Amino acid sequence: MRYVDGFVLPVPKKKLPAYRRMAQKAGKVWREYGALDYKECAGDDLKVKMGVPFPRTVKLKAGETVVFSYIVYKSRAHRDRVNAKVMKDPRIRDMCDPKDMPFDVKRMAYGGFKVLVGA
Repeated sequence: MRYVDGFVLPVPKKKLPAYRRMAQKAGKVWREYGALDYKECAGDDLKVKMGVPFPRTVKLKAGETVVFSYIVYKSRAHRDRVNAKVMKDPRIRDMCDPKDMPFDVKRMAYGGFKVLVGA
């Protein structure tokens, strides 16, 4: 059964190009180690009338947008193996300086999910 890591985070609009560069590098590393898919999506239609909108979830501030990201794996065990390798990779470690991140890590939402429906 497929497994997905999901992320929702606030990114200052002026830092979106830097975030994109970081995400492109990270996506390459994740796929190198076996992730089946890696997506980073910038908010577009966020003024919804039902449920809890993503901007409220991440306490969006003026000048920021929401990024929704996900990584797909074969299973949770596969995710754990891939992530263990990714976290040891110097390309990822070099990008993870909390003082130099293009987003507010403290307002990021993250979790691992079992796929209920999917092709």
